[in-house]
Amino acid sequence: MPLSSLLKLFGLAAIWGGSFLFMRIAAPVLGPVLLIELRVGLAAVFLLGLALLWKKTLDIKADWKHFVILGLFNTAVPFLLFAWAAKSLPASLMSVLNATTPIWGAIFGAIWMRNRLSVKTIIGLALGVSGVAVLVGLDGAHLSPLALLGVGAGLIAAACYAIAALYSKVAKSVDAFSNAHGSMWAATLMVLPAAPFFPAAAMPDVWVMICVAMLGIVCSGIAYILYFKLIDEVGAASATTVTFLVPIFGTLWGSLVLHEHVGLVSLVGGALIIAGVALITGFSPSALMKRRAVTAE
Repeated sequence: MPLSSLLKLFGLAAIWGGSFLFMRIAAPVLGPVLLIELRVGLAAVFLLGLALLWKKTLDIKADWKHFVILGLFNTAVPFLLFAWAAKSLPASLMSVLNATTPIWGAIFGAIWMRNRLSVKTIIGLALGVSGVAVLVGLDGAHLSPLALLGVGAGLIAAACYAIAALYSKVAKSVDAFSNAHGSMWAATLMVLPAAPFFPAAAMPDVWVMICVAMLGIVCSGIAYILYFKLIDEVGAASATTVTFLVPIFGTLWGSLVLHEHVGLVSLVGGALIIAGVALITGFSPSALMKRRAVTAE
């Protein structure tokens, strides 16, 4: 992997890890519905500006159903669930729950697509489930009932991402930028009718509005561009290694900015989940290094 691509990978992980920090700050003030409407709306407008600049058009008539499905499962529902969870969960825990997406993907793939589970995948599933059990069963003793519900919301959000990923594999072929652009507008229209019924809990200060702007423009708009460029440069397999870095940055930002405590139980549970994801996705550091060497040559 070239140095420029490696920097994009770490930059993307830092941005997506930061999204949980920004939600943790803004969600208690704005509420999950208004926050996500602002997030997806800003992202949609930002991507529209890029589309106009790059002269990329959306074929809404042909692809609107496709955008609706992606907007529902890849954006609106998981964003809302994580924003609701952010009212009670630390950013570090949310980032770890987000990393369970490949675990859900393996489960749904086995059920819906009749994918055979290898021994490695089964071990990975066992490790991932064990990690969640550690986080909820042991760390749960220190969590409020509302926080435990937040854990459930985070897991369901990760499951939605997995559904969207599986759908994308069998859906009609639409370019990546159009998927991002169209799904953001679909999510914006989905959440909009509910926004007036869930007003902000308090008047947002300048820091909350900065968090909203960061979520919409940076964590959604710019992050998508980085991700798509990574896929073009190094392929989908290498690009998805960002999954292993996001919890690291989510924990780092939560600790540095919000002074969140990260205990041994959280570290053990997170490590089990990441190990399970590595087995399920077939991630191999040695193989990745070989790909980097070949690319460099």
